[in-house]
Amino acid sequence: MRNFVLVALFFLVACSDAASHSTQPETQTPKSSASSTTKVGEAPVKLKIHVNDTTFTATLEENSSAKAFVEFLAQGDLTLDMHDYGSFEKVADLPRSFPRNDKQIDTDAGDIILYQGNSITIYYDKNSWNFTRLARIDNVNKKRLQQILGKGNVKATFSVE
Repeated sequence: MRNFVLVALFFLVACSDAASHSTQPETQTPKSSASSTTKVGEAPVKLKIHVNDTTFTATLEENSSAKAFVEFLAQGDLTLDMHDYGSFEKVADLPRSFPRNDKQIDTDAGDIILYQGNSITIYYDKNSWNFTRLARIDNVNKKRLQQILGKGNVKATFSVE
């Protein structure tokens, strides 16, 4: 009887091992083309920016900076006093530093930029520098942004949807 149990155990182990090394192709969940700022099986995460009486949505970049910013905002909204700089952007210091993915880029109206890892800017005109793009505001142009951002300081609230 003891030999029978040993043979049965050997047979079960051998069958189990063979099944795990089957030549049948495995069913594999296809990799999502989702960016690091999205959740698999869900719509992409969008950045929301509320200025005055207007709320914009923005499409996030696929980089570690945008991912870290989204993770930060997942803990709660961030309201910043943004001041005008150079008549082409609104800028504010962030409460902490974020990873940088700087490269030489040309900005345009609607770009959300991380500057030196610890400042955020909303561009309403063009610029060229070594920056990290976090996002781009959807469906907006220079004239509309200038109207909403206005002259002087603005309060902007950043959140994720």
